Amino acid sequence: MENIKVNVTLDAKGLACPMPIVKTKKAMNTLEAGQVLEVQATDKGSKADIQAWANSAGHQYLGTIEEGDVLKHYLRKSSNDSSIERKHPNVTSNDELEKKLDANENIVVLDVREAAEYAFNHIPNAVSIPLGEIEERLSELNKDDETYVVCRTGSRSDLAAQKLAENGFSNVINVVPGMSAWTGKTNTLNK
Repeated sequence: MENIKVNVTLDAKGLACPMPIVKTKKAMNTLEAGQVLEVQATDKGSKADIQAWANSAGHQYLGTIEEGDVLKHYLRKSSNDSSIERKHPNVTSNDELEKKLDANENIVVLDVREAAEYAFNHIPNAVSIPLGEIEERLSELNKDDETYVVCRTGSRSDLAAQKLAENGFSNVINVVPGMSAWTGKTNTLNK
């Protein structure tokens, strides 16, 4: 999976429990909120350990890919983005978006999470443009489309919806709470 963009790769191969977690914790402290860490480990127990640690520490466990004897774990540093004040006026729920998708309505789903988050789990046919790339990639979107913006919790999508509206997009809807509670159809990497 070469399309997973990581900010830091940690080599924990050959280390046994608890060292992969110790090193992961140290590496995570060097990252900025929202950045993605790839942990390469050979300890088979590291998948459960790293997933449990990420959940308890408040970080996002994205998934694990096995390549031979190496387990590549992907984590996103929490950004406490659920505390950001929402400002975009047009908001809808996951359920409403799911109904529109089920009815095959002519809408665009814009996923503004990081590429690694999208790779592991996304709504089928969603367009992936990470929040940080929105402004330079506006030309990939049609200003007249009914555009539903999703992220993990509704905060990054709120910022993206505001940016789109500021740039002349007339029908932009922020989806809350987003992928953290999405129960509809998804395309996922095998974990």
